[in-house]
Amino acid sequence: MNQHELFSDSICGEQTRVAERELSSFIAAVRELYGPVQAGLAAEDWLEELDLVDSSRRSEAGDCRAATIAASVRLASRLTGTKARASIAQRIAG
Repeated sequence: MNQHELFSDSICGEQTRVAERELSSFIAAVRELYGPVQAGLAAEDWLEELDLVDSSRRSEAGDCRAATIAASVRLASRLTGTKARASIAQRIAG
């Protein structure tokens, strides 16, 4: 293995660790605040958002942060929609 391959493997390994920490922290926070169902949905959102990030214009840490922000927006939208639907159902029933 040459120096370039070692360097590339090192960078890839570090980027993976950063992504794992970011995702793990995000899921733990969502689970604590909103429960396991929302945590699972948020994890799927995060992975989808990471795929959408254009890694050529940001560092990997920036990619992970952008994915967390975008997944948080999706979570907020989902929770807001759930609350709105519950409120409408309550008005209809009451």
